[in-house]
Amino acid sequence: MKNEVRLPSGRVIGHGYPCFIVAEIGNNHQGDVALAREMVHRAAQAGVSAVKFQKRCTKALLTAEGMTAPYTGANSFGPTYGEHRDALELSIEDMADLKALAEELDLVFFTSAWDSVSLAQMADLDVEVIKFSSADLVCLPLMRQAAAMNRPIILSTGMSPLTEVDLALTEIFKHHDDVILLHCNSSYPCPEERIGLPVIEQLRRTYNLPVGYSGHEQGIGPSVASVALGACVVERHFTMDKDLPGTDHQASLDPDQLDQMVQMIREVERAMQVKTKRVFPSEVAMAKKLRKSVVFSRDLPAGYVLTEADMDVKCPGTGISPLYWDELVGSVLRENVYHEQQVDWSQVTPGGRHTKYNGIGTTAGGRVAPRGSR
Repeated sequence: MKNEVRLPSGRVIGHGYPCFIVAEIGNNHQGDVALAREMVHRAAQAGVSAVKFQKRCTKALLTAEGMTAPYTGANSFGPTYGEHRDALELSIEDMADLKALAEELDLVFFTSAWDSVSLAQMADLDVEVIKFSSADLVCLPLMRQAAAMNRPIILSTGMSPLTEVDLALTEIFKHHDDVILLHCNSSYPCPEERIGLPVIEQLRRTYNLPVGYSGHEQGIGPSVASVALGACVVERHFTMDKDLPGTDHQASLDPDQLDQMVQMIREVERAMQVKTKRVFPSEVAMAKKLRKSVVFSRDLPAGYVLTEADMDVKCPGTGISPLYWDELVGSVLRENVYHEQQVDWSQVTPGGRHTKYNGIGTTAGGRVAPRGSR
């Protein structure tokens, strides 16, 4: 299994490494490079790993009919779809400026290039990784062009069955296998019941590649949960204001939500560090305070044979654990004892009717007791 992809800068994306958190600025900069710069700064402040933009050459992307198609409404930036798209586009010089800014802030800069012209521009810009949106997973000519660039590829899998993912990977694998898949539902916004976080593990098992999550939900819970389920990348759209015009803002995180998501993902990662059940020293101290010990329920003379009625369990847990209760029943007292005095092994001769408990989950022979046997 390919567990990791190493970027040219040395940053590693993969299972067992810190989650690669991507603030997808996309076109939420509204075509304003000053706003785009502000968003890069704010994303860096939140603690993300990377910022991602979108790049289009409108003439390479759209037919003449598509360029001149009327485009009106609350989210329109121009009377035709071509003018709308052009209004949201940043120049390649702007992109170079944003890349330099991101790298100054120790962020990875990359884009999803929506056409062959933009893809060639990203190669000239020497981006570390190429992103393919779910819309372009089926665009084999563009996939071949990207694969031949021999850069790592992040591939979103929304809108596609596995058969289409197979075809895309077949083209990339002709050149390299530095691929990270992103589970995605391309609904904007996506209802929680359609997210399907368990698909992350299905993709890992099917393709033996690093798998992440590109989320379009309105909240942050599923994105955080995806990390516990093995997502090595989390990509979320980012906006400075959800009330701005545009189709992506409602499925984007505002600055406070981005802060919260990054913090919670890092909390989840720390919570996943311990892989096996263990008892920590702090728990041992807590057990002494909160657990109970076996005590005598009344004054009793030496030579007395203990019954259950002669014992009780009370805090603190600094004496014999109630786990030894059955062994103590039938024991003979070696000395006089007193009400609420903790039982000590030196005070009794065990009756020997029960197997002594030597530790959590074990018997005297050191074997783990079968589940359901206790």
